[in-house]
Amino acid sequence: MLGLSKQAVHNYAKQQEQFNNQLSDLIVQVDELRKEHPGCGVEKMYKTLSPEFIGRDKFIEIFMSLGYRVKKVKNYIRTTIPSHLKYPNLIEGMFVTRPNQVWQSDITYIYINGKFYYIVFIIDVYTREIISYNVSNNMRKEANVIALNKAIKSRDLSKQELIHHSDRGSQYTSTEYLDILKKNNIQISMGIKAQDNAFAERINGIIKNEYLKHWIINDFNELKTKLKKAVNHYNNKRIHNSLPNKLTPNKFRNILLTLSDQKRPKVIIYTEGNDKLKEASSFFEFRPKENLLAHNCPMVIN
Repeated sequence: MLGLSKQAVHNYAKQQEQFNNQLSDLIVQVDELRKEHPGCGVEKMYKTLSPEFIGRDKFIEIFMSLGYRVKKVKNYIRTTIPSHLKYPNLIEGMFVTRPNQVWQSDITYIYINGKFYYIVFIIDVYTREIISYNVSNNMRKEANVIALNKAIKSRDLSKQELIHHSDRGSQYTSTEYLDILKKNNIQISMGIKAQDNAFAERINGIIKNEYLKHWIINDFNELKTKLKKAVNHYNNKRIHNSLPNKLTPNKFRNILLTLSDQKRPKVIIYTEGNDKLKEASSFFEFRPKENLLAHNCPMVIN
């Protein structure tokens, strides 16, 4: 009566059964992914798993309906107090062409069982890698000093010019912190607005909203353990849409070690209102069979 043959009905049922089986296997993979990256969004899960039998829109539709949406929590606590000391913003509109050319640092907080704890991150702008961090139960300068010393010890800076960029918080303008930077011939750069330190601000949100806030953490010691795990996942397992071929920061850095300076992609740091750089910049698309920087296209951080 419907103009459908028994064979067509049978084939449809067979295809639907196959899809359901593949979907069941995919749900298991998604659950495993969420265990390691609990704040991973649905679209990023699709890009990470890259299932061949289902398109992106259908994947998002299905897993949204299954309750995999990530809830974002906004922060309202101010973690830095502006100092009277002022240093210029050296990185606005800058072309970054290598690791250890620009570091950014910022402080964030997390609330656990009635107490606030404060986390300092130092990030390499070029590779997006968290190169150092520290967690404390206060906002004093000591936590920042520890993170900075660890970062410096982890990198060979003897033959490279490095800029350290931050906000104008009192932790970053303390005499001890500035003396360490000057002693190691690291240029000091500071921004006024949050947008001037946007990349470090983004890392704060990723570590808290995609990891820490989804794990059970009862005290300071558990926080230190979970933070170490989150940073490891971020650097080594979490894909980054802004990096070529959606690489992890460590994989990207390892590939760069095999390339000459001329073949590395450029990163343009621009701030709000710099329309020329915004229009001229685009993300580099990495094709596995081609040289990573065959086109030497710029990436952009804003």
